[in-house]
Amino acid sequence: MFEHHSQTLISRGCFLRRMSFVSLIGIVSLGAALGIGMSGYHYFEELSWIDSFANASRVLSGMGPLSQLQTDSGKVFAGAYALFSGLTCITVVGEVLAPIVHRVFHRCHLGLEDENNDASRNQ
Repeated sequence: MFEHHSQTLISRGCFLRRMSFVSLIGIVSLGAALGIGMSGYHYFEELSWIDSFANASRVLSGMGPLSQLQTDSGKVFAGAYALFSGLTCITVVGEVLAPIVHRVFHRCHLGLEDENNDASRNQ
């Protein structure tokens, strides 16, 4: 997906398309995770869809659930969903930041190559 260090830096337009693509992947991933949470709270705790949305979105964002859990299966689901949500958020942040970090490092690497070429020409 990323260009090799020996290649030139991609254009700003290509970079923005790449960022749009990874942002879309992140949004879809978070939407799927939210859907899993809503379904689990609705099934295991028999919450309404609105309450399931509120609980799942709060857990996914790291704030914790709103309603008190009533069933053992709901508590097991909530624990597993909380672990899943934490990993999902870390993964999505990594997906979105990777192109930015790569571009910065690539630009620095190209700058170092230019300085090394200038220094070797001066000797």
